[in-house]
Amino acid sequence: MDRSERFNKWFNAFILIGMTVVTLFVTALKLRDADGGQALLILAAVGSLCGVLANVFSANGRILTFLFGLIDVTIYGVMCLTSARYGNAAMHLLYFLPMQFIGFFQWRKRGAGEGERVRARRLAGRGWLLYGAVFFVGLVVAYVVLAALDKTEAAAAVRWLVLLDAFSMMCNILGQWLMSTAYMEQWIFWIGVNIASVAMWVLTLRQSPDSSYAAIYVVKYAFYLLNSLNGLRIWLALSRPDPTGKGSGQCLEI
Repeated sequence: MDRSERFNKWFNAFILIGMTVVTLFVTALKLRDADGGQALLILAAVGSLCGVLANVFSANGRILTFLFGLIDVTIYGVMCLTSARYGNAAMHLLYFLPMQFIGFFQWRKRGAGEGERVRARRLAGRGWLLYGAVFFVGLVVAYVVLAALDKTEAAAAVRWLVLLDAFSMMCNILGQWLMSTAYMEQWIFWIGVNIASVAMWVLTLRQSPDSSYAAIYVVKYAFYLLNSLNGLRIWLALSRPDPTGKGSGQCLEI
């Protein structure tokens, strides 16, 4: 086993064990202090653990990402509804949820399954321009729509939350599409998602300290951010073209 493979194994263990320990600790702490909402808190913890499994499998090009992703996005969509984050709620329940099935069948077509990793690829120059234009146009539209729907008070703070919601929404949409079609560039959008999500849930927790499950999502997306950086590193190798122009299909061991 070379140095890169050894690092990847230890890093995956750190993400999985670290996320589990922190989630259980935060959940136990919040359960002790919470006056209500214990069921939502436990549900959020389960979703977070499934989500980190999905992210680790995705970073390593493993098709099991879609099984755990299915559980995670369903729970997270419900949590967003309870926190009035309607952009993220709609995106997870109406887009992410069906995309788990689409991604599963697309990855199978690209060789994933039964111990094999997906054959990854990279965007060409026109693809970068197209996705960049879609992102910025979509961000403006999403912000305008979500700002019009938002009815909460404290306008200055709410507009920041709306902007983070819209930014995370567009990164999620494009990241999920690129993930389902096995493009390396998905990780650029996932990094954006994770940064925005950490900020969004920190602001939510500051505005509504009684939203006990928000603390779990701060922890969750902090771990996701670390994993997405590692995922970018892995998929740069996974998508490296061979002399025939196809994805190399090589990846570090999980």
